[in-house]
Amino acid sequence: MNSFSFLVILSCIGWSQIVLASSGRTVRDVTYGSVFKLVNLAYQVRLHSHDIKYGSGSGQQSVTGVETTDDVNSHWLVKGTTTSGYKRGEPVPCGSKVRLEHPPSSKNLHSHHFGAPLTNDFQEISAYGQNGEGDSGDVWQVVCRGSSRTWKRDESVELKHIDTDVYLGLSGRTFGRPINGQFEVVGISRSSESSRWTTGEGIFVHPTESAKHHSHTEL
Repeated sequence: MNSFSFLVILSCIGWSQIVLASSGRTVRDVTYGSVFKLVNLAYQVRLHSHDIKYGSGSGQQSVTGVETTDDVNSHWLVKGTTTSGYKRGEPVPCGSKVRLEHPPSSKNLHSHHFGAPLTNDFQEISAYGQNGEGDSGDVWQVVCRGSSRTWKRDESVELKHIDTDVYLGLSGRTFGRPINGQFEVVGISRSSESSRWTTGEGIFVHPTESAKHHSHTEL
């Protein structure tokens, strides 16, 4: 990741009160305002978007899964809904409703009643909106596994779409040109291995962290 891309992501969450995740330090909670990659446990790919629109369905910006670990287009910013009272740096509670913004395009992770581009029996997942604002199709519920009360970085979660009740997952199929080899991300009707996600590389916000405590990682 180059320095310009790094500065762009920092500008999305502010310069103060951040800590970068590293292999030498465990930061367990996922917090509002953090920017990170989401890794699908079944396929070990990262949730990704880019300025390429679907050629069918909604025609909105595509969302895929990629195997590479160093693509800036695989970062997502977690935030609350337009009506929820959330604060930057607070842990995200299990069961809460969130939006996931794609910083390079300022669009939100989105779904709606369109068939997926490769497997029409699943639901399309896209990136939608302008300047971080879209509609109710951008809202997802954090479904935790086990007894945790907050979203933990080292535990898998599922993301359930509020409007349509599907889970964010993968079909297992891959695209041809112009996004050759990228995986189809879909909305699936029930919980499964392919709907489980964990956090990867990222910038995690903590309200009491000072600049001298920052640690670094490759994003």
